[in-house]
Amino acid sequence: MAYEDISLSLQDSVATLSLNRPDKLNSMTAHMHREVRAALKEIDAAGTRAMVLTGAGRGFCAGQDLADLDMSKDLSYTIERDFNPLVQWIKAARFPVICAVNGIAAGAGANIALACDIVIAGRSASFLQAFAKIGLVPDAGGTWSLTHLVGPARARGLAMLAEPLPAETALAWGMIWKVVEDAELQAEAGRLARHLAAQPTAALAKIKQAVEAAALNSFDEQLALEGKLQSASSKTHDFAEGVQAFLEKRPAKFKGC
Repeated sequence: MAYEDISLSLQDSVATLSLNRPDKLNSMTAHMHREVRAALKEIDAAGTRAMVLTGAGRGFCAGQDLADLDMSKDLSYTIERDFNPLVQWIKAARFPVICAVNGIAAGAGANIALACDIVIAGRSASFLQAFAKIGLVPDAGGTWSLTHLVGPARARGLAMLAEPLPAETALAWGMIWKVVEDAELQAEAGRLARHLAAQPTAALAKIKQAVEAAALNSFDEQLALEGKLQSASSKTHDFAEGVQAFLEKRPAKFKGC
């Protein structure tokens, strides 16, 4: 399928989805969201085992394109139609989703990035909860992600002050996984995606599930969930193959099942 405001590459079980309105810092319109939803269907149908989400040009995503808002409708309409399904898809994806943040990630753009499983940022990148500047509150899961990633004190500061947070500080605070030189960002994201695509992705999906559940579960509830997920994992091809490969001192050949 041909796209206008995004680009999609599907190669060797790795999907790379790039937001592609660089002149607008990849701010999102209703049309872009429709294209993203179509691309996600392609990704799901392609046997994808790892994905990279990034942006073209000098910024990852500046969030909602305010010029594209339908001011006759309650803002929750756009959130529920466009942004919430996207971050929910990322959370539910049965494979790792890597976000490569180049430049600014602002507003909902920052929160889309934070919804991903592994976030890598270029050294010049920054994260901005811009909502308070126009009388809004963080959406696209931002209040949840910030509170769980950096704690309520920093979440309040980031949301209320609406100041950009440099990538190095985001790393120090535990918001993201890694900072690399800008010129190395896309190559590093691709390398990591190819590595993860060769791993036991069924187990990786269960890791996602367990980590998400840990935010709300008691310790005993989490132990029970770990037991359930471990039981299911132990019945997979990949577990048998991993053990056999270890015993035979050879690389494992995982299938994601």
